[in-house]
Amino acid sequence: MKSQLRSDKFAMSFSIICLIHCLFAPSIIIFSYSSIALSLESELIHKAILLLTVPVSIFAISLGYKNHTNNSIIYIGIAGLTILIAALFIGDVIGESAELILTMLGSLMVIVCHYKNYKACKKVNCDCHEISKT
Repeated sequence: MKSQLRSDKFAMSFSIICLIHCLFAPSIIIFSYSSIALSLESELIHKAILLLTVPVSIFAISLGYKNHTNNSIIYIGIAGLTILIAALFIGDVIGESAELILTMLGSLMVIVCHYKNYKACKKVNCDCHEISKT
């Protein structure tokens, strides 16, 4: 099983879902019934996506780092995850527009991080794409 490869892809997917949600939820809200709109904009969705993204991202980045030791990938990932977490918790203070910008920035950083992690592992032909069979 290619655990590092899959975890990078899952983490990128969660970040892309977050980005799509941020971009298209306002449009869907405008054109939908209020009950659907409330469920789309719920903080629960933000928290759920974040709860999925953070552990998978940390797992994927750490597996890759053990093999390629590229610090810039770690820094991009930590910065992106920190921005996502901050956007969720300080969103009420900074306003909806700033929260949206921070969330999109954090999501893009996490996507870039996982893409670079994947590429760096492929470049050094590391064994992080396989789970040991012990």
